[in-house]
Amino acid sequence: MNKKSFARDIVYIAIFVVLMVIFTLFVSIPFFPVPLTFQTVICVMAGLLLGAKRAGLSMFIYVFMGLVPAIPVFSGGKGGPGMVVSPTFGYIIAFIPTAAAAGAVRGKLPTASLKRYITAATAAFFVCYAIGIPYFLIIWRFYMGNTDIWQAALTFNILYMPKDLILCLAAAFLSKKLAPVLFSRE
Repeated sequence: MNKKSFARDIVYIAIFVVLMVIFTLFVSIPFFPVPLTFQTVICVMAGLLLGAKRAGLSMFIYVFMGLVPAIPVFSGGKGGPGMVVSPTFGYIIAFIPTAAAAGAVRGKLPTASLKRYITAATAAFFVCYAIGIPYFLIIWRFYMGNTDIWQAALTFNILYMPKDLILCLAAAFLSKKLAPVLFSRE
C-alpha cells in the first residue's frame, strides 16, 4: 500500500464516521426506547462503498468514539461506557459486522452488479437485526426487568424492520450509482 492509497483510505473512513455522527445526532427522531435514525442505511452504504475492511473500521471508530464519555455521538447525544446496558446498544455494536458483511458480499468495485449490491444490502440488514434484536431482548428482560419480551420484540424492533429494509435497498441503488463516480480514480 502506498502513501496515497493509505491517505485515501483514511479520508474515506473518516467521511463515513462523520456521516454516522451527522445522521445519528441531526437526522434522528426520538422514540422510546429505539429512536428513528438513518444509522443502518449509512452503515450499509459504508460497506457497499468502502468494502469490508474499511467499512468495518469506520464503524468500529464510531462505536469506540461513542463509548468515550466525552464524545456523546450516539442517538440523543448519549455516549459513554454505560451505553453497553442500553437496549439499543446491540444495534450499535452490530454496525461493525453489518458494514463488513455488506462490503464482503458486494465484492469488487466497479464490477459488482446491482443484483450484488441488493444482495449485499439485504444480507447486511439481516446481520444488523440478528445481533440487535437478541441484545435488545436480553437487556430488556434481565437488566431492565421487563417480562413481556415478545411485546418488546414487536413494538421496539420488528416494527422498524420494514423502514430499515427499504432504506437498505435504497442504499444499494444509491451506492451502485455513486461507486463509479467516487472510485473512478482508484
